[in-house]
Amino acid sequence: MARKNINIDDIMSHLSDICDLLTPEEKQLLEKHATVHTFKKNGIIYETGDVPAYLHCLVSGKVKVSKEGVGGRAQIVRVIKPVEYFGYRPAFAGEKYASVASAFEQSVIVKIPIGTVMRLLMENARLGLFFIERLASDLGKADSRTVNLTQKHIRGRLAEALLCLRDSYGLEEDGSTLSIYLSREDLANLSNMTTANAIRTLSAFASEKLLAVDGRKIKLMDVPGLEKISRIG
Repeated sequence: MARKNINIDDIMSHLSDICDLLTPEEKQLLEKHATVHTFKKNGIIYETGDVPAYLHCLVSGKVKVSKEGVGGRAQIVRVIKPVEYFGYRPAFAGEKYASVASAFEQSVIVKIPIGTVMRLLMENARLGLFFIERLASDLGKADSRTVNLTQKHIRGRLAEALLCLRDSYGLEEDGSTLSIYLSREDLANLSNMTTANAIRTLSAFASEKLLAVDGRKIKLMDVPGLEKISRIG
């Protein structure tokens, strides 16, 4: 990790949704304590057991949040896209991190000390509502994901994961290729399956012309077909 030299106005431009809720004095406090950091690919942002010290805002890049499951196999529980806030729920709950956040690729993150965030929340009800809404939205997504990962079959889980990546990170200029290149292990961890099953199911989808695979590049050829597989589970 490296701290990045960047103009404070550039920092605040990425936090406009928060800054618009603050008074000039509160914005000055935020400007005083916010810092920007870069993380290389696979760089660890926080680890299980760490005490939450910052609210994180992903400015550019891609981040995954993983949790160790049975047998030590990692489960990707959330993917973060710009511009999203993460890593603050345990601080609000008075808990340590129970997950690991790491960069899929080189990422730029704004860090705001939790103490600063708490001070602003105590003074600004609109900011509190902002985070309540986001926590509520994240909880709803987590509930749906839990049901999908536990009740859908392998094909349904992989189809859903691919559509989730499309919705989170978009497509390349060709309008079909996912704008994220995942290892088969990461794709398996996102879909709650073994790497071998992910490889076999991906190959089956390719043979059915639902997608095309070129190394880590995945091109979605038949989105309605993938949506149907995801829907029926």
